[in-house]
Amino acid sequence: MWGGRFGTGPEAAFQQLNRSLPVDWRLWPQDVRGSKAWVQAILRAGVLTSKEATTLTAGLDQVAARLANGAATGAADEDVHTLVERLLYEEVGAVAGKLHTGRSRNDQVATDLRLWCLDAVDAVDREVTELAKTLVSQARGGLDLILPGYTHGQRAQPVRWGFLLLAHAWPLIRDRQRLRETRSRVAQLPLGSGALAGSGIPVDREQIRQILGFSGICGNALDATGDRDFVADVLFALTMVSTHASRLGAEIVTFSGSEYGFVRLADGFASGSSLMPQKRNPDVFELARAKSARTLGDLVALLTTLKGLPAGYNKDLQEDKVVLFDAVDTVLLMLPAVRGAVATLTPVPARMRAALDVAMLATDLADGLVKKGVPFREAHHHVGRLVRVAEEKGIAIDKVSANASRNIHPALPGLVATLGSWEDSVERRSTAGGSSRKSVLEQIQTLERELGR
Repeated sequence: MWGGRFGTGPEAAFQQLNRSLPVDWRLWPQDVRGSKAWVQAILRAGVLTSKEATTLTAGLDQVAARLANGAATGAADEDVHTLVERLLYEEVGAVAGKLHTGRSRNDQVATDLRLWCLDAVDAVDREVTELAKTLVSQARGGLDLILPGYTHGQRAQPVRWGFLLLAHAWPLIRDRQRLRETRSRVAQLPLGSGALAGSGIPVDREQIRQILGFSGICGNALDATGDRDFVADVLFALTMVSTHASRLGAEIVTFSGSEYGFVRLADGFASGSSLMPQKRNPDVFELARAKSARTLGDLVALLTTLKGLPAGYNKDLQEDKVVLFDAVDTVLLMLPAVRGAVATLTPVPARMRAALDVAMLATDLADGLVKKGVPFREAHHHVGRLVRVAEEKGIAIDKVSANASRNIHPALPGLVATLGSWEDSVERRSTAGGSSRKSVLEQIQTLERELGR
């Protein structure tokens, strides 16, 4: 490619270090697509005749067919661009040498990578959507199941199982919003930027933009060829997706354990032990937790690569595809398994109810005192004393004698007697976004509308 400048070829060790085809061969569909658009651009600019453009376009189609049939396997080319060019020479002969007129590998790879990212973002969005739909469906089915809600790992207040599942669906909605925002930044056309200063051929970049389906054109050629912010955007979005899958996984790992037993995993999404016959392990969700560390590592690796680079293309950027491909592959491998495990898990209502503790109604008592005119801080103090008395006696708070509770505050015996059921407690949280049945149903309907778009 640059043989005229050098008297000898690259040394074998450098050639192996410099070669990126084992990674970037995956970009061949985008490289062919971008090259076909470039044919039209340089045809319009007068570089090609109509016959040459037709020959190149047909040749690129033949190259695509060969690559789809495995022509990249075992190829010795430096990268995907030289692979496509070599195959094009084989198909159409010397006219292939005109294709690269006015184009650099710098703007070529940036274009290929953006096209690839657009497809990847769409694929991830589809999987995130399906996982969110699965959580919402399970939430509908678990609308009337009550279990402890936890903060700091401690039983806090009773909530609906559906409410808890929706707490993991809402972050996925934010992930979809983040993916859409990322997509808009990815969809900017670099092609026509040349190596750094713009193309020496008067190509119509608006024409190229329309052919390739970008929404805008990169504003500065030097920035466009060295910009990998869009890769960082994609990696950050993927890291957030995997982080949310990890948090969901941590919840299910806990709730499926024998100490809780709130849910049971289907046989197809649980693992056993090579030694202990009784084991039933939530490996899907444990692996989801670990995958989040991997995508985070990919993000940090890219940011560390970028942080010291001057404007324009530097060979360091060849490493962007390693981490990008790894993160996308990781997320697209993990999400279907998590979705399947969520879709097939079964709640165990008896274990959920058995974990409910009347002490979780302490806030209801404090609220009851507030309704009788007691300032909340004083109400909190009074109920805290009631809890301490119950703990000292080794009994539940509703078993403290009327005299003892009356000594704390005269209204407490009556409030304790009218606490009602767990459902009554949950229904008292009827604000928008709360855990009452009406509030949870409203959330489900909102999410269903959002996910149907």
